[in-house]
Amino acid sequence: MAKKYIVTLTEEARVMLETLTKTGKRAARTITRAHILLHADADLTDQAIAAALRVGTATVERVRKRFVLEGMGAALTERARPGGKPLLDGHAEAVLVAWACAAPPDDRKRWTMQLLADKLVEVGEISAVSDETVRRALKKTTLSPGKSKNGVYQP
Repeated sequence: MAKKYIVTLTEEARVMLETLTKTGKRAARTITRAHILLHADADLTDQAIAAALRVGTATVERVRKRFVLEGMGAALTERARPGGKPLLDGHAEAVLVAWACAAPPDDRKRWTMQLLADKLVEVGEISAVSDETVRRALKKTTLSPGKSKNGVYQP
């Protein structure tokens, strides 16, 4: 099958990629991408490149495509990974801190992460939340569970 994206490097680009792979500290992924481009310029098949560098053929195809369409810089670097949307927004975090600072339920000596998570769901701030999410949200504050008076956290 004919390749859709053909990598053709100039002598200057080839020297730059060879230097990149041999000197300095670089991310392993960047070095692998440079090797992919060098092998692709040498007319190796995607399967041969993938086997030589121990990557998937999809990786080889993706690097080759990014080089042809977007240039050397795009082929060597990673795209931004924005991550997931935070589960608790500012208002929900404020409610969580308010409950953590309030007196615990009558049958309890202090708030637990699970009790706080259940309370957030109970008051309708969020449909579901784990105790770990609550812990991470409270960790960003100055609340200290070890220093409390009468079971009430002191910020």
